[in-house]
Amino acid sequence: MPEISTPGTPAIVASDLVKVYPGRGRRPAVHALDGLGFEVRAGRVFGLLGPNGAGKSTTTKILTTLSRPTSGTARVAGFDVARQPDAVRSAIGYVSQGSSTDPLLTATENLEIAARLRGVARGDARGRARRLLQEFGLAEASARPVSTFSGGMRRRLDVAAALVHRPRVLFLDEPTTGLDPEARAAMWAEIRRLSGEEALTVVLTTHYMEEADRLADELLLVNRGRAVVQGTPAELKAGLHGDSVRVSLIEADPAAVRAAIVGIPGLRDVVVEASGIDGVLAARTDDASAAVGAMIAALDAAGVRFGQVSASHPTLDDVYLHFVGHTFGPSTAHGAGEPAAATKGLAA
Repeated sequence: MPEISTPGTPAIVASDLVKVYPGRGRRPAVHALDGLGFEVRAGRVFGLLGPNGAGKSTTTKILTTLSRPTSGTARVAGFDVARQPDAVRSAIGYVSQGSSTDPLLTATENLEIAARLRGVARGDARGRARRLLQEFGLAEASARPVSTFSGGMRRRLDVAAALVHRPRVLFLDEPTTGLDPEARAAMWAEIRRLSGEEALTVVLTTHYMEEADRLADELLLVNRGRAVVQGTPAELKAGLHGDSVRVSLIEADPAAVRAAIVGIPGLRDVVVEASGIDGVLAARTDDASAAVGAMIAALDAAGVRFGQVSASHPTLDDVYLHFVGHTFGPSTAHGAGEPAAATKGLAA
């Protein structure tokens, strides 16, 4: 039995993970992971970010023993995911995007059953269910069928169900998708409490940049099955010098936009995207005040329609844009594919 992890020591160690899904018929093989490696320290909230198809879900499946790597190794809570899957499962909790609770049962019944399935004794299961319902603000609704719960209440119950056996590592897959702002804020507070008070290691996949920025102690940006960059949100943002400038485009031709701004000095990391009537022009510069005026004048002169123009210090959106090459939006988050038209490069 490995030693119990303490804060600062690795709760997860992944090394050279490769996952290849074999081709079928005319469909070629898919290389979902290509030598991915990283570590997660115990007691931290660790965020996995990346575009659709980057390998986030495959990584989570391997770490939770739902899939086996083609090659490479991974240890979770000190156990090898390939050689000791049962031990890994006993040490982790997993909350998928879909609800895992039975809508016909009460909140108490759901938690007691979840605990019993995890091998918890009947008396302990009842006690843990009561404690978790209290901690998650669901005690008053404990006798109600889950079908009567709001989306936020049901999501909190999902997390509680994943904690009934006192895991050391909790995997949260898009935990706040579909929640209203108030419910999302409540979930954020609960995740932060679990990490701080319970010393629980949390692995979070999310498509909300604000969520990643506020919750994660450390982030790993994954693209095409490889680790691109890892660090704290503050470190990653500080690594991008200068300011960010964004312009909302309206029915714009990317080629025309690029032609209009090509003569503006000081712009770098220029990206122009357009999909339908919406689009964005994003760039970085050391002098945002000068660049904004020059960009507006150039776009006006070229007859390019645009809306909001903004300048800001680097954000996680800018980190993503810098390393992946396109903006992080609904199309990349939900798998609708790449934007209809996108170009990248440096303005001359």
